[in-house]
Amino acid sequence: MNEHNEKIELSIEGMTCASCVTRVEKALLKTPGVINASVNLATEKASVDYITELASLDNLLRAVEKSGYTASVPKVFTKQQSQKKEEVLKHEFRKVLIAAFLSAPLIAPMFVAPLGYHIMLPGWIQLLLAAPVQFWLGARFYKSSLKAILAKSGNMDLLVALGTTAAFVLSIYYLFRDEHSLYFESSAVVITLVLLGKYLETRAKQQTTSAIAALQSLMPQTARVKRNNTILEMPVSDLKLKDVVIIRPGEKIPVDGMITVGSGQVDESLITGESMPVLKLIGEKVTGGSMNLDGLIEVETTALGTETTLSRIIRLVENAQAEKAPIQRIVDKVSAVFVPIVIIIAFVTIFAHGLLTGNWEAALINGVAVLVIACPCALGLATPTSIMVGTGLGARAGILIQDAEALEIAHSVTAIAFDKTGTLTEGKPEVDRVLTKTINENELLKIAASIQSGSEHPLAKAVIHKAGQLSLVYETAADIKVLSGRGLTGIVADKKYIIGTKRLMLEEGIDISFFRDDAIELENNGHTVSYAAVLDDKRVLGLIAFSDKIKASAVLTISKLHHLKIKTVMLTGDNVGAAKKVAERLGIIEVRAEILPQDKMKIIEELKQQGHIVAMVGDGINDAPALAAAHIGIAMATGTDVAMHTAGITLMRGDPLLIPDAIEISRKTFAKIKQNLFWAFIYNIVGIPLAAAGMLSPIIAGAAMAFSSVSVVSNALLLRRWKPASRKIVQELK
Repeated sequence: MNEHNEKIELSIEGMTCASCVTRVEKALLKTPGVINASVNLATEKASVDYITELASLDNLLRAVEKSGYTASVPKVFTKQQSQKKEEVLKHEFRKVLIAAFLSAPLIAPMFVAPLGYHIMLPGWIQLLLAAPVQFWLGARFYKSSLKAILAKSGNMDLLVALGTTAAFVLSIYYLFRDEHSLYFESSAVVITLVLLGKYLETRAKQQTTSAIAALQSLMPQTARVKRNNTILEMPVSDLKLKDVVIIRPGEKIPVDGMITVGSGQVDESLITGESMPVLKLIGEKVTGGSMNLDGLIEVETTALGTETTLSRIIRLVENAQAEKAPIQRIVDKVSAVFVPIVIIIAFVTIFAHGLLTGNWEAALINGVAVLVIACPCALGLATPTSIMVGTGLGARAGILIQDAEALEIAHSVTAIAFDKTGTLTEGKPEVDRVLTKTINENELLKIAASIQSGSEHPLAKAVIHKAGQLSLVYETAADIKVLSGRGLTGIVADKKYIIGTKRLMLEEGIDISFFRDDAIELENNGHTVSYAAVLDDKRVLGLIAFSDKIKASAVLTISKLHHLKIKTVMLTGDNVGAAKKVAERLGIIEVRAEILPQDKMKIIEELKQQGHIVAMVGDGINDAPALAAAHIGIAMATGTDVAMHTAGITLMRGDPLLIPDAIEISRKTFAKIKQNLFWAFIYNIVGIPLAAAGMLSPIIAGAAMAFSSVSVVSNALLLRRWKPASRKIVQELK
């Protein structure tokens, strides 16, 4: 039986801390057929790989429900969903206000006592104020705790429920004994502070997903379509391929497509990160979600639904945010045993204080403080919130980080290998010179165009373009064969021709010495040289010299990378002279020229063996093996789909300055992860012993716990102050 693997994303409701994440993951992994499961506390989603013959969606949903949570398939983003989230947030805030209103009279005497006012509410009034907070507003903690206990596990809510219930029950006990030492204020205020912390945390987490929300809101819901000479307005979901959509000035483009009528400036900034509008003419592609600024255009639809560029971008960013960074594994190991250890510490604290001092009342309060101050939520949020903000920043800047591992690796890159054509140069070579021996220049161009007419290689396109400019008539050659990284052969008018590099000519035993001096001069001036010959009698016909402009920002890119102490290497199949000339202009010292695609992969392996963390930057099919071999692949979206699918990072526009930007995003994100983990661990390492030693009241402990997760999320949000250097510099260059 052939097994089929599938990947699905689930929305998980009810998680409160890192312990919840561990429990959901374990439940999913125990389900027969599940290969891998990754749960993210910040996004409240699970990413599951499973074998369709052994597991089903129902199996996965039941597994999550048995672990004490609710799972569902995420719905497509709508404005109604956004409004619903806002309503939920307002509802949570109202609960916080009610809790604060009821708790304020309980804690007020503590603030006025230093002023000489000793006011104490009657015990039964304290009970009436605290009970709604404990059992109505705090009901969520009991529900979550019960589910955790039934699943034979623990979570943050269990710690809060145990701690506050202990304080509440002790207070009732003393109330019936007619004693004045009541702790209703501890239970009520702790719950109020935790509710406030959860509200602030939820609001902050929504801000971490702002980049995705901005992308999702780009796509219009309706489109103006021309059908049977009639213009109809209909939902985008009803469109079909080849439909012609009319977009007026100032409207968003609702589909991916090609302009068939008109032209105009298009703002693609939220998709590519490029702030300057781009002029789009007939025959050029436009992307759904971009803004048509000043022209009436008609667009033929080429992609719909999940296949549009915007949908793919959103899916990539969501996948990156759902995946776990390798550093998160440490946190997972800690969180798996965190709650049980805290409960044990709390009981040890109670019995130790009680036995040593005989004051069981104080012992119980110290135990409550231990339970309340523990911060498993901060541990769970430390890494994913930083990754969410970092990947969101990248998306806005035109940098698509496809997984959390790529984001983590990028910060430690020590060497970057570049493909030349299309990466450091414009990738749009032009035929500069044609030198011939036995035939005229136009005849040579016709032969070259015939053989290369079906090729997507940049040099082939340059030849075909030149032939078109000269109005040369040619037919497609027969029996065309591509010789990877070297050239190609084909039959024209019953003769077999070969076109390609100097290396290819030498391999075939073709004498090209006639053009040696001219070729050396052209190569030394940065030209790429291709030779043409008759393969049957090994006779050289001539050479074609191509020029390809270096990208405006490439020199500055290499300079910035050197400033970051990153080694740069250029890998190209081009001739040595042209490669060295380009490298010299860019400031790259190490050049590997006249190499085949498989050689690029070997060079990447060499760099890795030298101890480098290697990134490979490329845009072509021939770069795919090297992109896969590197620790991290960086692909230009202006290149091939194969390159983008192989890479961990995709640059949405062909600006090499996005490369140091990507490195900087990674470094800043990883720095935030380390800061957050430090604070999350410090809260617990310092707070729990202080509470166990009786040095913290439950109220102070509750405040510390509530704001630990808020501080972690807020620290991650500080990343949003980062601005890409590339945008400003490119504008200056223009």
